[in-house]
Amino acid sequence: MSIITSKKERIRFVKFAFVGITGAIVDFGVMNLLRQVLNMPLVWAQAISFVCAVINNFLWNRLWTYPESRTRSAHKQLIQFFIINIIGILIRTPLVPWFNNLFLGFINNKNWTLPLPNNVISQNLSLALSIGIVMLWNFFANRYWTYNNVPKGNQPYEQERSEDITG
Repeated sequence: MSIITSKKERIRFVKFAFVGITGAIVDFGVMNLLRQVLNMPLVWAQAISFVCAVINNFLWNRLWTYPESRTRSAHKQLIQFFIINIIGILIRTPLVPWFNNLFLGFINNKNWTLPLPNNVISQNLSLALSIGIVMLWNFFANRYWTYNNVPKGNQPYEQERSEDITG
């Protein structure tokens, strides 16, 4: 499977990314609600917002990005999807506060007058960069494990399965 040579895989990636955007909206919305309204610590707020986004993304990817995958048990796929996303949150959780410290230090040193408090800007920039990094992991890991029953590229299902078995 090559995302570069297969139009079908490029379309899947675009759909996966679009679903990711909806997940990011959920993620940012929940994180900011928990941080700004409930004053929850950043590490907990981003973890809860992450779980909300994962549920959103699983449902949309199963229904729209990989509709052929519905021949598999939703329960099994959800477990696989969550395992990959747990690895994603293990990647993301230390990145968010690390990037936050970098961005906050940078912004504070510039003495800019910004429309939002510096910590809000740095937290959101940190989350955005971390989401981008984890999105790449999620796409490829899910494509090769959670949705490996979906034909890759332009291959019909039978050809793909015989190649998986023989090679």
